[in-house]
Amino acid sequence: MRADARKNHDHLLAVAGAVITEHGVDASLRDIARRAEVGLATLIRHFPTREALLEALLRTSFDELAVKAAALETSREPDDALASWLRDFVACAHNYRGVVDLMVTAIEDPQSALHASCVAMRAAGTQLLTRAQAQGLARTDIDGTDLFALAGSLAWLSDQPSLAARTDHLFDVVVSAILSPGE
Repeated sequence: MRADARKNHDHLLAVAGAVITEHGVDASLRDIARRAEVGLATLIRHFPTREALLEALLRTSFDELAVKAAALETSREPDDALASWLRDFVACAHNYRGVVDLMVTAIEDPQSALHASCVAMRAAGTQLLTRAQAQGLARTDIDGTDLFALAGSLAWLSDQPSLAARTDHLFDVVVSAILSPGE
């Protein structure tokens, strides 16, 4: 990609990130283009669909979560690693209101542009859960799908104005339930 095209691409992603953080994943593409001071056709030339834009925006964050899981696996105790990763997952998902629905759909749809990143992210969390289970630190009646659903639920709570203040408390409740061996 030419340097000027890369600059435009990166600018569009930065603006899209800000708009989606403010208005959620259903933010108007026209508003994103307007705020980026480009025409809608320019935005569509770079990102032909909303999913392509979201994939480009979210892939980096999701991939970072997978890398972080690997680092936590070697640097922290299994229970602490899982709790830390879950907190980062919830924060990432909360940054982009409405992304939980997209992640759930993408995991089930191999044709989705977000599928590979979501699957890798879920696998990374599953590995941390499996490690904690093997050490007798986490309940064994849940799997990576359950973990993903619980984390997604916590991110969804953060998006609800009347429940947002309870998110940290409920995060601690969920983590303590997950890290209850012998269940």
